[in-house]
Amino acid sequence: MDKIKVAIIGFGNVGCSALDALMQEPDMELAGIVDLMDIDKIRTSLNANKCSRDNEIKIVNNVSQLGKVDVAIVCAPSRSVRSTVTGLLEMGINTVDSFDIHPEIPQLKHDLDSIAKKNNKVSIISAGWDPGIDSVFRGWFLAMAPKGITHTNYGPGMSMGHTCAVKAIAGVKNALSVTVPAGMGIHRRMVYVELETGSKFEDVETAIKKDPYFVKDRTYVFEVTDVKNLIDVGHGVLMERKGVSGTTHNQIMKFEMRINNPALTAQVMVSAARAAMNQKPGCYTMIELPVIDFLHGTLEDFVKKLV
Repeated sequence: MDKIKVAIIGFGNVGCSALDALMQEPDMELAGIVDLMDIDKIRTSLNANKCSRDNEIKIVNNVSQLGKVDVAIVCAPSRSVRSTVTGLLEMGINTVDSFDIHPEIPQLKHDLDSIAKKNNKVSIISAGWDPGIDSVFRGWFLAMAPKGITHTNYGPGMSMGHTCAVKAIAGVKNALSVTVPAGMGIHRRMVYVELETGSKFEDVETAIKKDPYFVKDRTYVFEVTDVKNLIDVGHGVLMERKGVSGTTHNQIMKFEMRINNPALTAQVMVSAARAAMNQKPGCYTMIELPVIDFLHGTLEDFVKKLV
């Protein structure tokens, strides 16, 4: 069977981790890396981060330069996902992304579904660990205890989506957003900013607190001289549900993990690239797809191992 040809779109922390994960998959091969950054800088990044020892990796500025691509893994900030995925679907390429602006997911799914079907392609959106893996667990919690409350507690750790949002604010040279759980699904945002010369901290702080990523949480902003000295990409989640099964109360469920944020996000996306090859045209979130489609192997083997 031919291997799935995968392109990585965007080569930041998640893109580098996606390359690492992709190289371990026996049924996939890298078509190439697409990024608007200078190609020589990407090559330097490859060598410095030891993402791969293969100096023959294709690095281009447009996916059209790669030839055949079955699936594109879009490792881009959430606010650029819509336009990027739309363009790829219209080029006849299946897509996977990790869009993480929760309230906007239903509309994005609706809009991309018609585009994917029109082009006879598949788009899997929000395929990370949250939304993504955690979304599936929340679904199973609900199935096991239909009545009750689920609390999702993130962190403490670096939020990539929130960090990207801060970096896009005028006057910010570099940034780090750390999510701190306060319990029962309530969070605090600790934001550290390195400012451009001439920027006013008060203006930047106001812009951050007005950003949709931050408006629902208590946010603290601090000016620092060097953000790089603060970065740790570790993260985690603790989900808890207390509910009712039938008429039986006090059903308590927990799911917890401590992770390297970009590495886990990337691995889920790579596995979702496999799942994208097994769906009818359209746009999907992870709660709609069977877990078997994300795994490499035969149904019979997994029934023996997992059931």
